[in-house]
Amino acid sequence: MSRHTLTPPRAAAAGPEAADLRRRPGILLLAVLLLGFAAALALTVRTDVANPPFQGADERWLEWMGGPHEGLPAAVAAVLDRFGGPLGVVVPLALLVFLLVRRRWVSAGFLLGVHLLVNMLVVQGLKHLVDRPRPANPMVRVDHGSFPSGHAAGAALLVVLVGVLLVPAARRRAWWAGGAVFTLAMMWSRTWLHAHWLSDTLAGAAAGAGAALLAWWAFSPALAREHGRRARSAPAQTR
Repeated sequence: MSRHTLTPPRAAAAGPEAADLRRRPGILLLAVLLLGFAAALALTVRTDVANPPFQGADERWLEWMGGPHEGLPAAVAAVLDRFGGPLGVVVPLALLVFLLVRRRWVSAGFLLGVHLLVNMLVVQGLKHLVDRPRPANPMVRVDHGSFPSGHAAGAALLVVLVGVLLVPAARRRAWWAGGAVFTLAMMWSRTWLHAHWLSDTLAGAAAGAGAALLAWWAFSPALAREHGRRARSAPAQTR
Protein backbone atom coordinates (compact mmCIF):
# COMPACT_ATOMS: atom_id res chain seq x y z
CA MET A 1 0.00 0.00 0.00
CA SER A 2 1.31 3.45 -0.95
CA ARG A 3 2.22 5.74 1.86
CA HIS A 4 0.15 8.47 0.15
CA THR A 5 -3.16 6.58 0.24
CA LEU A 6 -3.98 7.23 3.88
CA THR A 7 -4.42 10.53 5.69
CA PRO A 8 -3.42 10.58 9.36
CA PRO A 9 -6.54 10.98 11.50
CA ARG A 10 -5.10 13.84 13.49
CA ALA A 11 -4.11 15.79 10.36
CA ALA A 12 -7.57 15.29 8.91
CA ALA A 13 -9.18 16.44 12.15
CA ALA A 14 -7.16 19.64 12.13
CA GLY A 15 -8.56 20.43 8.68
CA PRO A 16 -8.29 23.88 7.13
CA GLU A 17 -7.96 25.49 10.55
CA ALA A 18 -4.30 24.47 10.56
CA ALA A 19 -3.67 27.26 8.06
CA ASP A 20 -4.60 29.77 10.79
CA LEU A 21 -1.38 28.90 12.60
CA ARG A 22 0.21 31.37 10.18
CA ARG A 23 -1.23 34.86 10.31
CA ARG A 24 -2.75 35.60 6.92
CA PRO A 25 -1.74 38.98 5.47
CA GLY A 26 -5.07 39.36 3.65
CA ILE A 27 -6.93 39.59 6.97
CA LEU A 28 -4.50 42.22 8.24
CA LEU A 29 -4.78 44.25 5.04
CA LEU A 30 -8.58 44.22 5.13
CA ALA A 31 -8.58 45.18 8.83
CA VAL A 32 -6.23 48.11 8.22
CA LEU A 33 -8.29 49.33 5.26
CA LEU A 34 -11.54 49.22 7.23
CA LEU A 35 -10.07 50.90 10.31
CA GLY A 36 -8.37 53.48 8.13
CA PHE A 37 -11.67 54.25 6.41
CA ALA A 38 -13.42 54.70 9.77
CA ALA A 39 -10.58 56.89 11.06
CA ALA A 40 -10.64 59.05 7.92
CA LEU A 41 -14.38 59.61 8.31
CA ALA A 42 -13.92 60.45 11.99
CA LEU A 43 -11.22 63.03 11.28
CA THR A 44 -13.28 64.54 8.48
CA VAL A 45 -16.40 64.86 10.61
CA ARG A 46 -14.45 66.24 13.57
CA THR A 47 -13.22 69.21 11.52
CA ASP A 48 -16.84 70.44 11.24
CA VAL A 49 -19.35 68.26 13.08
CA ALA A 50 -22.31 70.35 11.94
CA ASN A 51 -21.41 70.42 8.26
CA PRO A 52 -18.81 67.86 7.10
CA PRO A 53 -18.09 67.66 3.35
CA PHE A 54 -20.59 64.82 2.83
CA GLN A 55 -23.40 66.37 4.91
CA GLY A 56 -25.41 66.98 1.75
CA ALA A 57 -25.30 63.30 0.82
CA ASP A 58 -26.24 62.35 4.39
CA GLU A 59 -29.24 64.67 4.28
CA ARG A 60 -30.40 63.38 0.87
CA TRP A 61 -30.21 59.81 2.17
CA LEU A 62 -32.24 60.80 5.22
CA GLU A 63 -34.90 62.30 2.93
CA TRP A 64 -35.13 58.97 1.10
CA MET A 65 -35.65 57.34 4.49
CA GLY A 66 -38.79 59.41 5.06
CA GLY A 67 -42.24 58.02 5.84
CA PRO A 68 -44.59 56.42 6.09
CA HIS A 69 -42.89 54.58 8.94
CA GLU A 70 -45.29 51.70 9.35
CA GLY A 71 -45.95 48.14 8.27
CA LEU A 72 -43.24 45.52 7.74
CA PRO A 73 -40.31 48.00 7.55
CA ALA A 74 -41.33 49.43 10.92
CA ALA A 75 -41.46 45.96 12.47
CA VAL A 76 -38.06 44.98 11.04
CA ALA A 77 -36.48 48.25 12.18
CA ALA A 78 -37.94 47.83 15.67
CA VAL A 79 -36.53 44.30 15.98
CA LEU A 80 -33.09 45.43 14.81
CA ASP A 81 -33.18 48.40 17.19
CA ARG A 82 -33.81 46.10 20.14
CA PHE A 83 -31.28 43.55 18.94
CA GLY A 84 -28.59 46.21 18.77
CA GLY A 85 -29.54 47.64 22.16
CA PRO A 86 -29.34 46.01 25.60
CA LEU A 87 -31.07 42.89 24.25
CA GLY A 88 -28.14 42.41 21.90
CA VAL A 89 -25.91 41.53 24.86
CA VAL A 90 -27.81 38.25 25.18
CA VAL A 91 -26.24 36.77 22.04
CA PRO A 92 -22.57 37.41 22.97
CA LEU A 93 -23.31 36.32 26.55
CA ALA A 94 -24.90 33.07 25.37
CA LEU A 95 -21.92 32.47 23.10
CA LEU A 96 -19.55 33.11 26.00
CA VAL A 97 -21.40 30.60 28.21
CA PHE A 98 -21.31 28.05 25.39
CA LEU A 99 -17.55 28.44 24.99
CA LEU A 100 -16.96 28.17 28.73
CA VAL A 101 -19.08 25.02 28.97
CA ARG A 102 -17.06 23.53 26.12
CA ARG A 103 -13.87 24.58 27.96
CA ARG A 104 -12.70 26.67 25.05
CA TRP A 105 -10.84 29.06 27.31
CA VAL A 106 -8.85 30.82 24.60
CA SER A 107 -11.96 31.38 22.48
CA ALA A 108 -13.93 32.64 25.49
CA GLY A 109 -11.18 35.10 26.41
CA PHE A 110 -10.94 36.24 22.80
CA LEU A 111 -14.69 36.83 22.60
CA LEU A 112 -14.91 38.72 25.88
CA GLY A 113 -11.83 40.84 25.27
CA VAL A 114 -12.67 41.84 21.70
CA HIS A 115 -16.34 42.54 22.47
CA LEU A 116 -15.47 44.82 25.40
CA LEU A 117 -12.57 46.49 23.58
CA VAL A 118 -14.58 47.38 20.48
CA ASN A 119 -17.69 48.58 22.27
CA MET A 120 -16.05 50.46 25.14
CA LEU A 121 -12.87 51.75 23.53
CA VAL A 122 -13.42 52.00 19.78
CA VAL A 123 -17.11 52.93 19.55
CA GLN A 124 -17.42 55.01 22.71
CA GLY A 125 -13.99 56.53 22.16
CA LEU A 126 -14.98 57.76 18.71
CA LYS A 127 -18.33 59.03 20.01
CA HIS A 128 -16.62 61.23 22.60
CA LEU A 129 -13.86 62.29 20.20
CA VAL A 130 -16.18 63.35 17.36
CA ASP A 131 -19.38 64.25 19.27
CA ARG A 132 -21.49 64.70 16.13
CA PRO A 133 -25.11 65.86 16.52
CA ARG A 134 -27.75 63.32 15.55
CA PRO A 135 -30.45 63.89 12.93
CA ALA A 136 -33.46 65.82 14.19
CA ASN A 137 -36.33 63.89 15.80
CA PRO A 138 -34.98 60.32 16.04
CA MET A 139 -37.76 57.76 16.34
CA VAL A 140 -36.08 55.74 19.09
CA ARG A 141 -34.26 56.52 22.31
CA VAL A 142 -30.62 57.39 21.65
CA ASP A 143 -27.58 58.44 23.66
CA HIS A 144 -25.11 61.22 22.94
CA GLY A 145 -22.99 61.30 19.81
CA SER A 146 -24.19 60.22 16.39
CA PHE A 147 -20.78 59.13 15.07
CA PRO A 148 -20.24 56.21 14.72
CA SER A 149 -23.30 53.97 14.86
CA GLY A 150 -22.91 51.56 17.76
CA HIS A 151 -25.63 49.32 16.32
CA ALA A 152 -23.81 48.99 12.99
CA ALA A 153 -20.48 48.41 14.75
CA GLY A 154 -22.02 45.75 16.99
CA ALA A 155 -23.62 43.95 14.04
CA ALA A 156 -20.37 43.78 12.06
CA LEU A 157 -18.44 42.78 15.18
CA LEU A 158 -20.85 39.95 15.99
CA VAL A 159 -20.70 38.64 12.42
CA VAL A 160 -16.91 38.37 12.57
CA LEU A 161 -16.81 36.86 16.07
CA VAL A 162 -19.37 34.16 15.29
CA GLY A 163 -17.71 33.43 11.96
CA VAL A 164 -14.30 33.03 13.59
CA LEU A 165 -15.38 31.01 16.64
CA LEU A 166 -18.29 28.85 15.45
CA VAL A 167 -18.38 28.61 11.66
CA PRO A 168 -16.09 26.01 10.02
CA ALA A 169 -13.59 27.52 7.59
CA ALA A 170 -15.16 25.68 4.65
CA ARG A 171 -18.51 27.40 5.28
CA ARG A 172 -17.31 30.89 6.10
CA ARG A 173 -17.84 32.32 2.61
CA ALA A 174 -21.59 31.79 2.89
CA TRP A 175 -21.53 33.12 6.45
CA TRP A 176 -19.72 36.32 5.39
CA ALA A 177 -22.31 36.89 2.66
CA GLY A 178 -25.21 36.45 5.09
CA GLY A 179 -23.43 38.57 7.69
CA ALA A 180 -22.97 41.38 5.18
CA VAL A 181 -26.71 41.37 4.49
CA PHE A 182 -27.44 41.48 8.23
CA THR A 183 -25.03 44.39 8.76
CA LEU A 184 -26.50 46.32 5.82
CA ALA A 185 -29.98 45.77 7.24
CA MET A 186 -28.83 47.17 10.58
CA MET A 187 -27.31 50.19 8.83
CA TRP A 188 -30.55 50.79 6.94
CA SER A 189 -32.62 50.53 10.12
CA ARG A 190 -30.55 53.16 11.93
CA THR A 191 -31.03 55.70 9.15
CA TRP A 192 -34.68 54.72 8.58
CA LEU A 193 -35.33 55.45 12.25
CA HIS A 194 -33.47 58.78 11.87
CA ALA A 195 -31.11 57.73 14.67
CA HIS A 196 -27.96 58.17 12.54
CA TRP A 197 -26.60 59.74 9.41
CA LEU A 198 -25.57 57.32 6.66
CA SER A 199 -21.87 58.10 7.18
CA ASP A 200 -22.27 57.18 10.88
CA THR A 201 -23.37 53.69 9.92
CA LEU A 202 -20.60 53.27 7.34
CA ALA A 203 -17.99 54.23 9.94
CA GLY A 204 -19.58 52.00 12.59
CA ALA A 205 -19.65 48.91 10.38
CA ALA A 206 -16.07 49.53 9.21
CA ALA A 207 -14.79 50.08 12.76
CA GLY A 208 -16.55 47.01 14.17
CA ALA A 209 -15.47 44.66 11.40
CA GLY A 210 -11.97 46.12 11.15
CA ALA A 211 -11.23 45.85 14.87
CA ALA A 212 -12.56 42.29 15.01
CA LEU A 213 -10.50 41.25 11.96
CA LEU A 214 -7.38 42.82 13.43
CA ALA A 215 -7.90 40.87 16.66
CA TRP A 216 -8.49 37.67 14.66
CA TRP A 217 -5.25 38.20 12.75
CA ALA A 218 -3.35 38.75 15.99
CA PHE A 219 -4.81 35.77 17.87
CA SER A 220 -5.36 33.30 15.02
CA PRO A 221 -2.37 31.11 16.01
CA ALA A 222 -3.64 30.76 19.59
CA LEU A 223 -7.17 29.98 18.36
CA ALA A 224 -5.82 27.44 15.88
CA ARG A 225 -3.73 25.73 18.57
CA GLU A 226 -6.81 25.44 20.77
CA HIS A 227 -8.73 23.96 17.85
CA GLY A 228 -5.92 21.50 17.20
CA ARG A 229 -5.83 20.34 20.83
CA ARG A 230 -9.58 19.76 20.80
CA ALA A 231 -9.37 17.88 17.51
CA ARG A 232 -6.63 15.59 18.85
CA SER A 233 -8.50 14.90 22.08
CA ALA A 234 -11.81 14.11 20.36
CA PRO A 235 -10.81 10.61 19.13
CA ALA A 236 -9.49 9.69 22.58
CA GLN A 237 -12.77 10.72 24.21
CA THR A 238 -14.83 8.55 21.84
CA ARG A 239 -12.92 5.34 22.49
